[in-house]
Amino acid sequence: MSYDIYFVSRLDGQSWDEVPEEMEDAAEHSEPIPPHLLEAWDRIVPQARTLLGEVEITEYEQESRDLSHSGTGIDLSIFGDEVNITVPYWHAGDDAEVALGQVSALAAVIEKETGLTAYDPQTERPLTETPPGGSIELMSRISEDLRSRYGG
Repeated sequence: MSYDIYFVSRLDGQSWDEVPEEMEDAAEHSEPIPPHLLEAWDRIVPQARTLLGEVEITEYEQESRDLSHSGTGIDLSIFGDEVNITVPYWHAGDDAEVALGQVSALAAVIEKETGLTAYDPQTERPLTETPPGGSIELMSRISEDLRSRYGG
């Protein structure tokens, strides 16, 4: 389980309620990564390294790109024209605040480099409109719940 952030291109007049449905439709059509996203990837990676430190990069031809940070579990993926960040529910309290702060900073880089908008499906609104305290509380609560159920 992970806290997810999706990057979307919202059409003028499109409500945020319609975004998840459009993402599901797009996920059914797997295609190579568009050139503009490959170019953005090349600009994002050095900035992500500045934010996160050492990261592992996995590239599979024109199909996918993945950037993983082992310390936080933050993962940035591009698959076809889908871009997303995930962070596992490992973090609670101050650790959640730090991890989600890094996610927000990375999301801002991705928005700048791709022109896409970071969408938080947990709160069903753009990441920039999601109160940080609510995200931190949600991550903390779920992380602690999972620990109590499964140990750790």
